[in-house]
Amino acid sequence: MPVKPPFMLLCHAVYMTMSTGDLYRLASDLAAEHGPEAVDYASRAVMTLEAEGAHERAQFWFLMLILLGDISSGRVDPLGRISIH
Repeated sequence: MPVKPPFMLLCHAVYMTMSTGDLYRLASDLAAEHGPEAVDYASRAVMTLEAEGAHERAQFWFLMLILLGDISSGRVDPLGRISIH
């Protein structure tokens, strides 16, 4: 299922809207706090949540995994602006 901007999160039975910038800042903060281990945490979250049938939550962590991978590989600058096409 593709992610449609803005990404919607179900939080306490209310949908929260996160912009691309919000998601990118969150990924940047995770990378700064946990370093390369952040990618592993996100990967394990995707696998665990998919196995539990929590597909929307797994989709969020898959998006974090992609952003964290880009940050850790140096493909994007966590301090710069990002555009998703």
